[in-house]
Amino acid sequence: MSARKVVMKIVSISFSVLVLILLVFALYRVGQEAYGFGYRVFTEKAVSAPDEGKDKVVSVKSKMGAKELGELLKKKGLIRDANLFVLQLKLSAYANKIKEGTYTLSTSMTAQEMILIMSAEEKDTETEQEK
Repeated sequence: MSARKVVMKIVSISFSVLVLILLVFALYRVGQEAYGFGYRVFTEKAVSAPDEGKDKVVSVKSKMGAKELGELLKKKGLIRDANLFVLQLKLSAYANKIKEGTYTLSTSMTAQEMILIMSAEEKDTETEQEK
Protein backbone atom coordinates (compact mmCIF):
# COMPACT_ATOMS: atom_id res chain seq x y z
CA MET A 1 0.00 0.00 0.00
CA SER A 2 1.35 3.38 -0.90
CA ALA A 3 1.86 6.16 1.61
CA ARG A 4 -0.80 8.26 -0.12
CA LYS A 5 -3.46 5.57 0.34
CA VAL A 6 -2.52 5.15 4.00
CA VAL A 7 -2.78 8.91 4.63
CA MET A 8 -6.13 9.07 2.81
CA LYS A 9 -7.43 6.14 4.85
CA ILE A 10 -6.36 7.82 8.11
CA VAL A 11 -7.96 11.11 7.05
CA SER A 12 -11.16 9.29 6.06
CA ILE A 13 -11.36 7.44 9.39
CA SER A 14 -10.55 10.62 11.33
CA PHE A 15 -13.28 12.51 9.48
CA SER A 16 -15.80 9.72 10.17
CA VAL A 17 -14.91 9.72 13.87
CA LEU A 18 -15.22 13.52 14.00
CA VAL A 19 -18.66 13.41 12.35
CA LEU A 20 -19.75 10.69 14.79
CA ILE A 21 -18.54 12.74 17.77
CA LEU A 22 -20.39 15.82 16.49
CA LEU A 23 -23.56 13.77 16.01
CA VAL A 24 -23.37 12.37 19.54
CA PHE A 25 -22.77 15.86 20.93
CA ALA A 26 -25.72 17.28 18.94
CA LEU A 27 -28.01 14.50 20.16
CA TYR A 28 -26.87 15.12 23.73
CA ARG A 29 -27.61 18.86 23.47
CA VAL A 30 -31.02 18.27 21.86
CA GLY A 31 -31.82 15.79 24.62
CA GLN A 32 -30.80 18.30 27.29
CA GLU A 33 -32.97 21.02 25.75
CA ALA A 34 -35.95 18.69 25.35
CA TYR A 35 -35.66 17.48 28.93
CA GLY A 36 -35.31 21.04 30.23
CA PHE A 37 -38.37 22.20 28.28
CA GLY A 38 -40.41 19.20 29.41
CA TYR A 39 -39.35 19.71 33.01
CA ARG A 40 -40.34 23.39 32.88
CA VAL A 41 -43.84 22.48 31.66
CA PHE A 42 -44.65 21.22 35.14
CA THR A 43 -42.26 23.22 37.34
CA GLU A 44 -42.02 26.71 35.82
CA LYS A 45 -41.78 29.34 38.52
CA ALA A 46 -43.37 32.77 38.52
CA VAL A 47 -41.55 35.65 36.85
CA SER A 48 -41.02 37.42 40.17
CA ALA A 49 -41.01 36.55 43.87
CA PRO A 50 -44.34 36.68 45.75
CA ASP A 51 -43.46 39.90 47.56
CA GLU A 52 -42.19 41.59 44.37
CA GLY A 53 -45.16 40.87 42.09
CA LYS A 54 -46.60 43.58 39.87
CA ASP A 55 -50.22 43.53 38.78
CA LYS A 56 -50.94 43.66 35.05
CA VAL A 57 -54.34 43.99 33.37
CA VAL A 58 -54.96 41.53 30.53
CA SER A 59 -57.95 41.54 28.17
CA VAL A 60 -58.80 38.16 26.70
CA LYS A 61 -60.86 38.19 23.51
CA SER A 62 -63.39 35.48 22.64
CA LYS A 63 -61.55 34.16 19.56
CA MET A 64 -58.07 34.32 21.10
CA GLY A 65 -56.05 31.15 20.64
CA ALA A 66 -53.52 29.68 23.03
CA LYS A 67 -50.58 31.06 21.03
CA GLU A 68 -52.02 34.57 20.95
CA LEU A 69 -52.75 34.43 24.68
CA GLY A 70 -49.23 33.22 25.40
CA GLU A 71 -47.73 36.03 23.33
CA LEU A 72 -49.95 38.58 25.11
CA LEU A 73 -48.89 37.31 28.55
CA LYS A 74 -45.22 37.37 27.51
CA LYS A 75 -45.57 40.90 26.15
CA LYS A 76 -47.07 41.99 29.49
CA GLY A 77 -44.16 40.36 31.36
CA LEU A 78 -46.30 37.75 33.09
CA ILE A 79 -44.52 34.71 31.62
CA ARG A 80 -41.07 34.02 30.21
CA ASP A 81 -41.89 31.72 27.28
CA ALA A 82 -45.05 31.88 25.13
CA ASN A 83 -44.47 28.41 23.64
CA LEU A 84 -44.12 26.90 27.09
CA PHE A 85 -47.40 28.54 28.12
CA VAL A 86 -49.17 27.11 25.07
CA LEU A 87 -48.06 23.60 26.01
CA GLN A 88 -48.98 24.13 29.68
CA LEU A 89 -52.44 25.30 28.63
CA LYS A 90 -52.99 22.42 26.22
CA LEU A 91 -51.91 19.85 28.82
CA SER A 92 -54.13 21.33 31.51
CA ALA A 93 -57.77 20.44 32.12
CA TYR A 94 -58.65 24.02 31.14
CA ALA A 95 -57.42 23.93 27.55
CA ASN A 96 -60.69 25.09 25.99
CA LYS A 97 -62.11 26.82 29.04
CA ILE A 98 -60.39 30.22 28.98
CA LYS A 99 -63.13 32.82 29.26
CA GLU A 100 -63.33 36.19 27.57
CA GLY A 101 -62.84 39.11 29.93
CA THR A 102 -60.44 41.47 31.61
CA TYR A 103 -58.21 39.98 34.29
CA THR A 104 -55.74 41.44 36.76
CA LEU A 105 -52.82 39.03 36.92
CA SER A 106 -49.56 39.33 38.82
CA THR A 107 -45.98 38.58 37.85
CA SER A 108 -45.79 36.56 41.08
CA MET A 109 -48.32 34.03 39.71
CA THR A 110 -47.35 30.83 37.95
CA ALA A 111 -48.82 30.02 34.55
CA GLN A 112 -51.09 27.43 36.17
CA GLU A 113 -52.50 30.04 38.56
CA MET A 114 -53.17 32.41 35.65
CA ILE A 115 -54.90 29.63 33.71
CA LEU A 116 -57.11 28.86 36.71
CA ILE A 117 -58.10 32.51 37.08
CA MET A 118 -58.87 32.95 33.37
CA SER A 119 -60.99 29.80 33.25
CA ALA A 120 -62.70 30.02 36.65
CA GLU A 121 -66.43 29.79 37.02
CA GLU A 122 -68.07 32.67 38.81
CA LYS A 123 -68.48 31.63 42.45
CA ASP A 124 -70.63 33.13 45.13
CA THR A 125 -68.06 33.18 47.92
CA GLU A 126 -70.40 34.78 50.44
CA THR A 127 -72.86 31.89 50.38
CA GLU A 128 -70.04 29.34 50.66
CA GLN A 129 -68.61 31.12 53.70
CA GLU A 130 -72.00 31.29 55.42
CA LYS A 131 -72.42 27.49 55.29
